[in-house]
Amino acid sequence: QVHLVESGGGLVQAGGSLRLSCAASILTFGTYAIGWFRQAPGKEREFVAAISWSGGSVYYADSMEGRFTISRDNAKNTVYLQMDSLKPEDTAVYYCAADHRSWPPDEYDYWGQGTQVTVSS
Repeated sequence: QVHLVESGGGLVQAGGSLRLSCAASILTFGTYAIGWFRQAPGKEREFVAAISWSGGSVYYADSMEGRFTISRDNAKNTVYLQMDSLKPEDTAVYYCAADHRSWPPDEYDYWGQGTQVTVSS
């Protein structure tokens, strides 16, 4: 069973930074692509960024590219999302998800419980 746990969320002022972590209990973590998604109140879940199993390929939603950076440390079974220049509209619950069937993933098999990010103006 794959278990994902997000951490690092919190309250930050606009223009500030946060680094989210996604820790995975996967023996073969290096074979999973990991994605970050977010869902704001009253809105649908949206894609943020994804990283391939080796970390060699990444891609971002257009609105996040340049402000957010996804990375991974396979030795620690962890994927990170560095978020800079945060805006109030980045306020959402952030989720990580895992998939090992394709790159980029068409869908994700496993999801974490999410971590709240709140950006004050």
